[in-house]
Amino acid sequence: MKDETICLHSGYTPEDGGPGVVPIVQSTTYRFQSTEHIGDLFNLPNEYMYSRFANPTVDAVEKKLAELEGGVGAMCTTSGQAASLLSILNLCSAGDSFISTSAIYGGTVNLFAVTLKRFGIECIFVDPEASDEELQAAIKPNTRLVFGETLANPALTVFDIERFAKFAHNNGIPLIVDNTFATPVLCKPIEFGADIVVHSTSKYLDGHALQNGGVIIDSGKFDWTNGKFPEFTEPDESYHGIVYTETFGNMAYIIKARMQLMRDIGAYPAAHSAFLLNLGLETLPMRMKQYCENAMTVAKYFKASDKIELVTYPGLPDDEYYELAKKYMPNGASGVIAIRIKGGKAAAVRFMDGLKLASREVHVADIRTCVLHPATATHRQLTDEQLIACGIDPGLIRFSVGLENIEDIIADIEQSLANV
Repeated sequence: MKDETICLHSGYTPEDGGPGVVPIVQSTTYRFQSTEHIGDLFNLPNEYMYSRFANPTVDAVEKKLAELEGGVGAMCTTSGQAASLLSILNLCSAGDSFISTSAIYGGTVNLFAVTLKRFGIECIFVDPEASDEELQAAIKPNTRLVFGETLANPALTVFDIERFAKFAHNNGIPLIVDNTFATPVLCKPIEFGADIVVHSTSKYLDGHALQNGGVIIDSGKFDWTNGKFPEFTEPDESYHGIVYTETFGNMAYIIKARMQLMRDIGAYPAAHSAFLLNLGLETLPMRMKQYCENAMTVAKYFKASDKIELVTYPGLPDDEYYELAKKYMPNGASGVIAIRIKGGKAAAVRFMDGLKLASREVHVADIRTCVLHPATATHRQLTDEQLIACGIDPGLIRFSVGLENIEDIIADIEQSLANV
Protein backbone atom coordinates (compact mmCIF):
# COMPACT_ATOMS: atom_id res chain seq x y z
CA MET A 1 0.00 0.00 0.00
CA LYS A 2 1.00 3.63 -0.54
CA ASP A 3 1.50 5.98 2.40
CA GLU A 4 -1.96 7.53 2.18
CA THR A 5 -3.59 4.10 2.39
CA ILE A 6 -1.23 2.83 5.11
CA CYS A 7 -2.06 5.84 7.27
CA LEU A 8 -5.77 5.06 7.06
CA HIS A 9 -5.88 1.26 7.07
CA SER A 10 -2.70 -0.29 8.48
CA GLY A 11 -2.31 -1.60 12.02
CA TYR A 12 -5.97 -2.36 12.73
CA THR A 13 -8.56 -4.42 10.91
CA PRO A 14 -12.12 -4.25 12.31
CA GLU A 15 -13.73 -7.55 13.14
CA ASP A 16 -17.16 -8.39 11.78
CA GLY A 17 -19.46 -6.00 13.62
CA GLY A 18 -16.51 -4.41 15.41
CA PRO A 19 -15.62 -0.72 15.78
CA GLY A 20 -14.53 0.98 12.58
CA VAL A 21 -11.66 2.90 14.17
CA VAL A 22 -8.92 1.81 16.55
CA PRO A 23 -10.61 1.35 19.96
CA ILE A 24 -9.11 2.75 23.15
CA VAL A 25 -8.28 -0.24 25.34
CA GLN A 26 -7.99 1.66 28.62
CA SER A 27 -6.79 -1.17 30.81
CA THR A 28 -3.57 -2.10 32.54
CA THR A 29 -4.64 -5.68 32.91
CA TYR A 30 -5.54 -8.75 30.80
CA ARG A 31 -7.23 -11.84 32.24
CA PHE A 32 -6.48 -15.47 31.53
CA GLN A 33 -8.23 -18.76 32.14
CA SER A 34 -5.29 -20.58 33.70
CA THR A 35 -2.11 -20.05 35.67
CA GLU A 36 -0.26 -22.11 33.06
CA HIS A 37 -1.26 -19.64 30.32
CA ILE A 38 0.25 -16.73 32.26
CA GLY A 39 3.41 -18.72 32.91
CA ASP A 40 3.76 -19.46 29.21
CA LEU A 41 3.68 -15.73 28.45
CA PHE A 42 6.74 -15.20 30.60
CA ASN A 43 8.56 -17.77 28.46
CA LEU A 44 7.43 -16.31 25.14
CA PRO A 45 5.52 -13.00 25.38
CA ASN A 46 3.39 -13.23 22.23
CA GLU A 47 0.18 -11.86 23.78
CA TYR A 48 -0.81 -8.83 25.84
CA MET A 49 -0.18 -9.37 29.52
CA TYR A 50 0.50 -5.95 31.06
CA SER A 51 0.22 -2.42 29.68
CA ARG A 52 3.60 -1.31 30.99
CA PHE A 53 5.07 -2.70 27.78
CA ALA A 54 2.21 -3.74 25.48
CA ASN A 55 -1.36 -2.55 24.84
CA PRO A 56 -3.72 -3.27 21.91
CA THR A 57 -4.31 0.40 21.05
CA VAL A 58 -0.61 1.23 21.13
CA ASP A 59 0.17 -1.98 19.26
CA ALA A 60 -2.07 -0.92 16.36
CA VAL A 61 -0.17 2.36 16.05
CA GLU A 62 3.19 0.56 16.31
CA LYS A 63 2.24 -1.70 13.40
CA LYS A 64 1.20 1.32 11.32
CA LEU A 65 4.44 3.18 12.01
CA ALA A 66 6.54 0.11 11.24
CA GLU A 67 4.82 -0.29 7.89
CA LEU A 68 5.19 3.41 7.07
CA GLU A 69 8.95 3.24 7.63
CA GLY A 70 9.37 -0.17 6.01
CA GLY A 71 10.40 -1.90 9.23
CA VAL A 72 9.56 -5.26 10.78
CA GLY A 73 8.45 -3.94 14.15
CA ALA A 74 8.11 -0.86 16.33
CA MET A 75 7.89 0.11 19.98
CA CYS A 76 6.23 3.34 21.11
CA THR A 77 7.57 5.35 24.03
CA THR A 78 6.39 8.25 26.17
CA SER A 79 8.58 10.80 24.36
CA GLY A 80 11.05 11.21 21.54
CA GLN A 81 13.83 11.49 24.10
CA ALA A 82 12.78 8.17 25.60
CA ALA A 83 12.93 6.62 22.11
CA SER A 84 16.46 7.96 21.54
CA LEU A 85 17.57 6.80 24.99
CA LEU A 86 16.18 3.28 24.71
CA SER A 87 17.48 2.88 21.15
CA ILE A 88 20.99 3.48 22.53
CA LEU A 89 20.62 1.49 25.76
CA ASN A 90 19.45 -1.50 23.75
CA LEU A 91 23.00 -1.66 22.36
CA CYS A 92 25.25 0.13 24.86
CA SER A 93 26.31 -0.62 28.44
CA ALA A 94 28.74 1.10 30.77
CA GLY A 95 32.14 1.16 29.11
CA ASP A 96 30.77 1.33 25.56
CA SER A 97 30.92 4.23 23.13
CA PHE A 98 28.97 5.35 20.08
CA ILE A 99 29.29 7.99 17.38
CA SER A 100 26.81 10.79 16.67
CA THR A 101 26.91 13.70 14.29
CA SER A 102 26.98 17.04 16.07
CA ALA A 103 24.05 18.35 13.99
CA ILE A 104 21.23 16.95 16.12
CA TYR A 105 18.55 18.31 18.44
CA GLY A 106 19.96 20.11 21.50
CA GLY A 107 18.07 17.94 23.96
CA THR A 108 19.61 14.87 22.34
CA VAL A 109 23.08 16.45 22.58
CA ASN A 110 22.56 16.85 26.32
CA LEU A 111 21.20 13.31 26.63
CA PHE A 112 24.24 11.91 24.85
CA ALA A 113 26.95 14.17 26.28
CA VAL A 114 25.77 14.47 29.89
CA THR A 115 23.20 11.87 30.96
CA LEU A 116 24.65 8.89 29.10
CA LYS A 117 28.11 9.91 30.28
CA ARG A 118 26.81 9.41 33.83
CA PHE A 119 25.80 5.90 32.76
CA GLY A 120 29.38 5.27 31.68
CA ILE A 121 28.53 5.46 27.97
CA GLU A 122 30.68 7.72 25.79
CA CYS A 123 29.34 9.66 22.82
CA ILE A 124 31.90 10.77 20.26
CA PHE A 125 30.53 13.68 18.25
CA VAL A 126 31.65 14.11 14.64
CA ASP A 127 31.07 16.85 12.11
CA PRO A 128 28.49 15.69 9.54
CA GLU A 129 30.91 16.98 6.88
CA ALA A 130 33.88 15.05 8.31
CA SER A 131 36.06 13.18 5.84
CA ASP A 132 36.04 9.40 5.66
CA GLU A 133 39.40 9.38 7.43
CA GLU A 134 38.10 11.57 10.25
CA LEU A 135 35.06 9.36 10.69
CA GLN A 136 37.17 6.22 10.81
CA ALA A 137 39.45 7.81 13.41
CA ALA A 138 36.44 8.12 15.73
CA ILE A 139 35.90 4.34 15.75
CA LYS A 140 37.05 2.48 18.85
CA PRO A 141 36.98 -1.24 19.70
CA ASN A 142 33.95 -0.51 21.94
CA THR A 143 31.99 1.57 19.38
CA ARG A 144 28.47 0.14 19.15
CA LEU A 145 26.53 2.33 16.71
CA VAL A 146 26.31 5.54 14.67
CA PHE A 147 23.52 8.10 15.18
CA GLY A 148 22.26 10.94 12.98
CA GLU A 149 19.22 13.12 12.31
CA THR A 150 17.66 13.23 8.82
CA LEU A 151 16.85 16.94 9.07
CA ALA A 152 18.56 18.50 12.07
CA ASN A 153 16.53 20.52 14.57
CA PRO A 154 16.91 23.51 14.20
CA ALA A 155 19.97 23.92 11.94
CA LEU A 156 18.20 22.03 9.09
CA THR A 157 21.36 20.30 7.93
CA VAL A 158 20.55 17.22 5.86
CA PHE A 159 22.13 13.95 7.01
CA ASP A 160 23.86 11.92 4.30
CA ILE A 161 22.22 8.65 5.31
CA GLU A 162 23.78 6.44 2.64
CA ARG A 163 27.29 7.65 3.39
CA PHE A 164 26.98 7.11 7.14
CA ALA A 165 25.22 3.77 6.65
CA LYS A 166 28.14 2.56 4.55
CA PHE A 167 30.59 3.84 7.18
CA ALA A 168 28.70 2.10 10.00
CA HIS A 169 28.30 -1.18 8.12
CA ASN A 170 31.96 -1.25 7.10
CA ASN A 171 32.68 -1.30 10.82
CA GLY A 172 30.05 -3.94 11.60
CA ILE A 173 27.77 -1.61 13.57
CA PRO A 174 24.22 -0.29 12.94
CA LEU A 175 23.04 3.20 11.96
CA ILE A 176 20.24 4.81 13.96
CA VAL A 177 18.45 7.76 12.33
CA ASP A 178 16.12 10.28 13.97
CA ASN A 179 13.55 10.94 11.24
CA THR A 180 11.30 13.34 13.18
CA PHE A 181 11.29 16.39 10.89
CA ALA A 182 11.20 14.46 7.61
CA THR A 183 8.63 11.85 8.67
CA PRO A 184 8.33 8.65 6.61
CA VAL A 185 6.21 10.59 4.11
CA LEU A 186 9.19 12.69 3.00
CA CYS A 187 12.03 10.25 3.71
CA LYS A 188 12.32 6.57 4.56
CA PRO A 189 15.84 6.17 6.02
CA ILE A 190 15.67 2.36 5.91
CA GLU A 191 15.60 2.55 2.11
CA PHE A 192 18.96 4.33 2.27
CA GLY A 193 20.63 1.89 4.66
CA ALA A 194 19.48 2.92 8.15
CA ASP A 195 18.99 0.01 10.53
CA ILE A 196 16.94 1.66 13.28
CA VAL A 197 14.67 4.73 12.98
CA VAL A 198 13.43 6.85 15.88
CA HIS A 199 10.85 9.65 16.01
CA SER A 200 9.45 12.16 18.37
CA THR A 201 5.82 11.44 17.54
CA SER A 202 4.89 14.70 19.31
CA LYS A 203 5.86 16.59 16.15
CA TYR A 204 4.49 16.07 12.62
CA LEU A 205 3.25 12.51 13.21
CA ASP A 206 0.79 13.83 15.81
CA GLY A 207 0.65 17.29 14.24
CA HIS A 208 -1.84 18.79 16.69
CA ALA A 209 0.27 19.24 19.85
CA LEU A 210 -1.94 16.77 21.72
CA GLN A 211 0.44 14.16 23.10
CA ASN A 212 4.09 13.57 23.86
CA GLY A 213 5.44 10.38 22.42
CA GLY A 214 8.20 8.61 20.57
CA VAL A 215 8.80 5.43 18.63
CA ILE A 216 11.65 3.07 17.75
CA ILE A 217 11.36 1.19 14.44
CA ASP A 218 13.49 -1.83 13.58
CA SER A 219 14.39 -2.40 9.92
CA GLY A 220 15.04 -6.09 10.57
CA LYS A 221 18.03 -5.89 8.21
CA PHE A 222 21.06 -5.69 10.49
CA ASP A 223 22.99 -8.89 11.18
CA TRP A 224 23.25 -9.11 14.96
CA THR A 225 25.12 -12.42 14.63
CA ASN A 226 28.28 -10.78 13.23
CA GLY A 227 30.14 -11.40 16.51
CA LYS A 228 29.97 -7.87 17.88
CA PHE A 229 26.66 -8.19 19.74
CA PRO A 230 26.69 -11.19 22.11
CA GLU A 231 23.67 -9.81 24.00
CA PHE A 232 21.57 -10.86 20.99
CA THR A 233 23.20 -14.24 20.41
CA GLU A 234 23.77 -15.47 23.96
CA PRO A 235 21.11 -16.44 26.54
CA ASP A 236 19.37 -13.61 28.40
CA GLU A 237 19.36 -14.83 31.98
CA SER A 238 16.82 -12.15 32.93
CA TYR A 239 14.32 -13.82 30.59
CA HIS A 240 14.72 -17.57 31.13
CA GLY A 241 17.73 -17.87 28.84
CA ILE A 242 16.07 -16.69 25.64
CA VAL A 243 18.48 -16.10 22.73
CA TYR A 244 16.94 -13.24 20.79
CA THR A 245 18.35 -14.00 17.35
CA GLU A 246 17.37 -17.66 17.61
CA THR A 247 13.86 -17.07 18.96
CA PHE A 248 12.89 -13.88 17.14
CA GLY A 249 15.07 -13.81 14.01
CA ASN A 250 15.16 -10.43 12.30
CA MET A 251 12.97 -8.89 15.03
CA ALA A 252 15.63 -9.52 17.67
CA TYR A 253 16.44 -5.84 18.25
CA ILE A 254 12.90 -4.56 18.80
CA ILE A 255 11.83 -7.58 20.88
CA LYS A 256 14.89 -7.22 23.10
CA ALA A 257 14.08 -3.51 23.57
CA ARG A 258 10.58 -4.41 24.75
CA MET A 259 11.41 -7.49 26.83
CA GLN A 260 14.38 -5.95 28.61
CA LEU A 261 14.16 -2.16 28.60
CA MET A 262 10.45 -1.45 28.43
CA ARG A 263 9.82 -4.23 30.93
CA ASP A 264 12.23 -2.60 33.42
CA ILE A 265 11.87 1.12 32.64
CA GLY A 266 8.20 1.25 31.67
CA ALA A 267 8.34 4.35 29.43
CA TYR A 268 5.27 3.15 27.51
CA PRO A 269 2.51 5.51 26.31
CA ALA A 270 -1.08 5.37 27.47
CA ALA A 271 -3.74 3.95 25.18
CA HIS A 272 -5.44 7.33 24.85
CA SER A 273 -2.18 8.96 23.75
CA ALA A 274 -1.79 6.33 21.04
CA PHE A 275 -5.39 6.89 19.95
CA LEU A 276 -4.70 10.63 19.50
CA LEU A 277 -1.47 9.88 17.65
CA ASN A 278 -3.35 7.60 15.28
CA LEU A 279 -5.78 10.40 14.42
CA GLY A 280 -2.84 12.56 13.46
CA LEU A 281 -1.28 9.79 11.38
CA GLU A 282 -4.44 9.39 9.34
CA THR A 283 -3.93 12.84 7.77
CA LEU A 284 -0.10 12.86 7.74
CA PRO A 285 0.48 12.59 3.96
CA MET A 286 -1.86 15.43 3.05
CA ARG A 287 -0.56 17.58 5.91
CA MET A 288 3.09 17.09 4.95
CA LYS A 289 2.36 18.15 1.39
CA GLN A 290 0.78 21.40 2.58
CA TYR A 291 3.48 22.06 5.18
CA CYS A 292 6.09 21.86 2.44
CA GLU A 293 4.14 24.12 0.08
CA ASN A 294 3.56 26.75 2.76
CA ALA A 295 7.16 26.61 3.94
CA MET A 296 8.54 27.11 0.46
CA THR A 297 6.41 30.23 0.02
CA VAL A 298 7.51 31.60 3.40
CA ALA A 299 11.17 30.75 2.74
CA LYS A 300 11.07 32.66 -0.55
CA TYR A 301 9.46 35.63 1.20
CA PHE A 302 12.17 35.68 3.86
CA LYS A 303 14.79 35.35 1.15
CA ALA A 304 13.49 38.49 -0.58
CA SER A 305 13.43 40.60 2.60
CA ASP A 306 16.29 43.04 3.19
CA LYS A 307 15.80 42.55 6.95
CA ILE A 308 16.74 38.88 6.88
CA GLU A 309 20.45 38.08 6.96
CA LEU A 310 20.21 34.35 6.38
CA VAL A 311 17.52 31.84 5.37
CA THR A 312 18.14 28.14 5.82
CA TYR A 313 15.68 25.85 4.10
CA PRO A 314 16.95 22.80 2.16
CA GLY A 315 14.13 23.17 -0.37
CA LEU A 316 15.67 26.40 -1.72
CA PRO A 317 17.93 25.84 -4.76
CA ASP A 318 20.76 27.93 -3.28
CA ASP A 319 20.75 26.13 0.08
CA GLU A 320 23.97 24.22 0.76
CA TYR A 321 21.97 21.05 1.46
CA TYR A 322 19.68 21.35 -1.56
CA GLU A 323 21.24 18.42 -3.45
CA LEU A 324 21.08 16.12 -0.43
CA ALA A 325 17.49 17.24 0.18
CA LYS A 326 16.58 16.37 -3.41
CA LYS A 327 18.08 12.92 -2.91
CA TYR A 328 16.56 12.09 0.48
CA MET A 329 13.42 14.28 0.48
CA PRO A 330 12.40 14.77 -3.16
CA ASN A 331 8.82 15.70 -2.25
CA GLY A 332 9.64 18.51 0.18
CA ALA A 333 11.87 19.58 3.04
CA SER A 334 9.23 19.82 5.81
CA GLY A 335 7.67 22.98 7.22
CA VAL A 336 10.53 24.25 9.39
CA ILE A 337 12.71 27.21 8.37
CA ALA A 338 15.70 28.72 10.17
CA ILE A 339 16.28 32.45 9.75
CA ARG A 340 18.69 35.02 11.08
CA ILE A 341 17.46 38.61 11.28
CA LYS A 342 19.83 41.53 10.85
CA GLY A 343 20.50 43.09 14.24
CA GLY A 344 21.17 39.87 16.15
CA LYS A 345 19.34 38.60 19.19
CA ALA A 346 17.57 41.90 20.03
CA ALA A 347 16.09 42.13 16.55
CA ALA A 348 15.12 38.45 16.67
CA VAL A 349 13.21 39.00 19.92
CA ARG A 350 11.41 42.08 18.52
CA PHE A 351 10.34 40.11 15.47
CA MET A 352 9.11 37.14 17.50
CA ASP A 353 7.26 39.27 20.03
CA GLY A 354 5.59 41.24 17.22
CA LEU A 355 3.97 38.21 15.63
CA LYS A 356 0.20 38.01 16.15
CA LEU A 357 -0.85 34.84 14.34
CA ALA A 358 2.26 32.73 14.98
CA SER A 359 2.67 31.42 18.53
CA ARG A 360 5.78 31.70 20.67
CA GLU A 361 6.04 28.23 22.17
CA VAL A 362 8.41 25.43 23.04
CA HIS A 363 7.20 23.23 20.24
CA VAL A 364 7.71 22.69 16.53
CA ALA A 365 6.10 20.86 13.60
CA ASP A 366 2.62 21.81 14.74
CA ILE A 367 -0.53 22.30 12.68
CA ARG A 368 -0.32 25.97 13.72
CA THR A 369 2.58 28.31 12.93
CA CYS A 370 4.99 28.71 15.84
CA VAL A 371 8.39 30.27 16.48
CA LEU A 372 11.23 29.77 18.95
CA HIS A 373 14.67 31.21 19.71
CA PRO A 374 16.70 27.98 20.15
CA ALA A 375 19.84 29.52 21.69
CA THR A 376 17.88 30.72 24.72
CA ALA A 377 15.32 27.91 24.83
CA THR A 378 15.67 24.33 23.57
CA HIS A 379 19.46 24.63 23.18
CA ARG A 380 20.09 26.86 26.21
CA GLN A 381 22.01 24.10 28.01
CA LEU A 382 24.65 23.90 25.26
CA THR A 383 27.99 25.65 25.38
CA ASP A 384 28.91 28.22 22.72
CA GLU A 385 31.11 25.59 21.07
CA GLN A 386 28.25 23.08 21.03
CA LEU A 387 25.88 25.68 19.58
CA ILE A 388 28.30 26.34 16.74
CA ALA A 389 28.72 22.59 16.16
CA CYS A 390 24.92 22.28 15.94
CA GLY A 391 24.81 25.14 13.42
CA ILE A 392 23.02 27.54 15.77
CA ASP A 393 23.71 31.27 15.76
CA PRO A 394 22.57 33.47 18.72
CA GLY A 395 20.24 35.32 16.36
CA LEU A 396 18.75 32.21 14.77
CA ILE A 397 14.97 31.79 14.84
CA ARG A 398 13.21 28.50 14.21
CA PHE A 399 10.08 29.30 12.21
CA SER A 400 7.69 26.35 12.01
CA VAL A 401 5.14 27.02 9.28
CA GLY A 402 1.64 25.75 10.00
CA LEU A 403 -1.42 25.06 7.90
CA GLU A 404 -3.11 28.45 8.14
CA ASN A 405 -3.90 30.21 4.87
CA ILE A 406 -0.54 31.17 3.41
CA GLU A 407 -1.64 34.76 2.82
CA ASP A 408 -2.41 35.14 6.53
CA ILE A 409 0.99 33.69 7.50
CA ILE A 410 2.80 36.09 5.16
CA ALA A 411 0.74 39.05 6.41
CA ASP A 412 1.72 38.26 9.99
CA ILE A 413 5.40 38.06 9.07
CA GLU A 414 5.17 41.29 7.10
CA GLN A 415 3.60 43.34 9.90
CA SER A 416 6.13 42.07 12.45
CA LEU A 417 9.15 42.67 10.22
CA ALA A 418 7.95 46.25 9.75
CA ASN A 419 8.71 46.85 13.43
CA VAL A 420 12.24 45.43 13.31
